[in-house]
Formats: sequence, structure tokens, C-alpha cells
Amino acid sequence: MNYNKKSVKDIDVKGKKVLLRCDFNVPLDKKTKEITSDKRIVAAVPTIKYLLENGAAVIACSHLGKPKGEWKEDLSLAPVVKRLSEYLGQEVIFAKDIIGDDAKAKAAALQPGQIMLLENLRFDKREEKNDPEFAKALADMAEVYVSDAFGTVHRAHASTAGVAAYLPAVSGFLVEKEVGIMGKALADPDRPFVAILGGAKVSDKLNVINNLLEKVDTIIIGGGMAYTFLAAKGYEIGTSLFDAEKVDYCKDMMAKAEAKGVKLLLPIDTVVTKEFPDPINAPIETKTVESSAIPADMMGMDIGEKTAALFADAIKTAKTVVWNGPMGVFENPTLAKGTKLVAEAVAACEGTTIVGGGDSAAAVEQLGFESKITHVSTGGGASLEFLEGIELPGVACLLDR
Repeated sequence: MNYNKKSVKDIDVKGKKVLLRCDFNVPLDKKTKEITSDKRIVAAVPTIKYLLENGAAVIACSHLGKPKGEWKEDLSLAPVVKRLSEYLGQEVIFAKDIIGDDAKAKAAALQPGQIMLLENLRFDKREEKNDPEFAKALADMAEVYVSDAFGTVHRAHASTAGVAAYLPAVSGFLVEKEVGIMGKALADPDRPFVAILGGAKVSDKLNVINNLLEKVDTIIIGGGMAYTFLAAKGYEIGTSLFDAEKVDYCKDMMAKAEAKGVKLLLPIDTVVTKEFPDPINAPIETKTVESSAIPADMMGMDIGEKTAALFADAIKTAKTVVWNGPMGVFENPTLAKGTKLVAEAVAACEGTTIVGGGDSAAAVEQLGFESKITHVSTGGGASLEFLEGIELPGVACLLDR
């Protein structure tokens, strides 16, 4: 896949109407419907300001939640309009519909330097089906398409890929940064290149491991997925998370790593408990054991300190680090130490450090290391598919440089 895509700076937007796909899928308080984190709104501001300051009329659009093609008042983008207006210091005009009379009339009247927001794209079931008529109706309101919602570029929806069939399509600053940094890491990394993979299931990361073994110098496996690898080595894993169907796959991956001269590091000691904490943040008794000898009635919950030191040694000398997935049940303070120690090592690394979205991004943020990471991805699913080497529809549709 070509990662060298045109951005808003490569085209003239003066006097043009620009359809801008943002990611305003912000968390809302269930009772008050107030926005509980506006990070995604803040992330969209630089591209919006650039377009407005350079004489474009901006027609912004986004989804929010999973309305599944039904009009749901509690998933309206109205709260986003209010917050975005505050950040921009100007009115954001709000359309009561998506491609209906109100949206069309407001888009037609929009002047350079003004911005409007369409209602939740997923209120129309044709959005997720990438319906050509729906995509064309969106495109008909504008002259240029700008993709700036990295969290959705792995989806071939009408607003993420379909509209590019009708309009010249370029990236906004957010997508440009994601694609530039992650694209370089995969296509032309500074070495040594270390990948850290965690999270619960091997099955979630099958293709990621396979793809990264072609590219990295060291691959570190932690989290729940590590226990299937340990079982594949013939170790006793007690009642730890285990995917019996993936044991042969783990054996194949270890053999592949060895054949390619890639170091594959697994936990050498493990923090174990008798049961899973309930609730997840409840106090819990733990002990640390060798990873080769987890007691039959106990389950692995986190990497031990020896493992954290082993992993940190590999991370310390790296020139490129990609991390996706926590090292244990980091939601529980007692079981968060391994993830914290790995986060510290990544933050201290002087090379290019990239943290994939989702749980690992949340962990880095909670632990206060975000400012020390080169790049924290805004897209969980998108960054995972990026690491798998899958072509992302919302990036592939953009004009090549």
C-alpha cells in the first residue's frame, strides 16, 4: 500500500466547499449526555482552522455511537456542535439532517470561513453500507473531500471511502500524521525495530504477529495472549487464558521467528491469582512464579518484574518501537505493574515510539506518559489493521503524491 498521500497543504482550498470527515465519536455521560472526553474534537481543530483560514467553507461530518441506521436523539451530534464552537471561537452551523433539505440548503448558503456540521452519519443505514447514492449525495454538497478520521479509515463506508469516487480526496493533518509515522515504521524503520504485543487473545493478533515477523528485529509478547505461547512451549499454565486451537499457530510463529533470526521474547515470570478480580478493580491477592510453572489452580494476570526488566532491556536500545496491547489486567491497580514498567521503558526510549490505539493508548494516558511517546494513535481498529499490513480503504482512496 502506498502511504505517500496528498494532504490539505497539497491543494488549493480557497473558495472551495470542503467535505471534511472528522472523528467526533466522543464518549457521552449516560444520564446527562454531556461529553466526558473531548480529545477527538481537539484533535480535529488544526485541520479545521487551516481550512477556514485558507478560505474554505467546511462541511464537517462524523458518526457517533452505534445507532444502526435509526434516528436516536441521544446520539445526536448537538453536544459536539456546542463544544467545537467553543474551540473554534465561532458559530458551527448545525444541519438537522444529513443529506436532506436542511443540510443541502445550509451547505449551498455556506460562505468561505464558515463551518457547518451534518447530523450523525450513521442515522442513515446507507452510510455503513457504502451506498453509492448516499455517497454521491454527500459529495454533491462539496468540491473537495478531506479525510481526517483515522479511527474509521479501516471501514469502507460512504463517508470514509465512497465519496472519493466523486471528489478529489486528500488527508487532513491527523490522518497525514498517522499514515506518515506508522507507514514509515512499517516500510522503512530505523533499527533495531521492536514490536510489543499484548492484550487478551492470540486470535486478535494472528495476522499482526505474522506480518511483523517479516519486519522487526525483536517481538515481545505479553498479556493474556502470552499463555497460549507458553503452553506451546510445553509449560504448565494453570487456569490462565488459553486458546487450544492456536497452539500449533504459536509453535509455527516461534519457528518462523527462529528461522528469520527475530528474537521472540515471552514472559519468564508471571503474577498469578486464584481467580479473576470481581469487580475488575477489587483488591486481590497475588504471587509471582516462574512462567514455566504456573500452579494448576492459578491464572496468569500480569508479567513479573524479571520479565519487565527483560522487555525493558530490549526496548531501551531500540530505534523504532511499536506497542499494541497491555501486559496484564491493567484496569486493576495490583495487576497494572507490568504494563506500567513497559510504558516507562517505552517513554524512556530515545527512538521513534508508537503506541497503537485502544487499551495501550489508554494505559499510556492514565499513567501520564503520553507526552513522552512520539505518537499515540487515535484509532484502535485502524492501527491494528495497519500493523497487519491490510490496505485501509479510507487511505487507499486518497490521491497519491
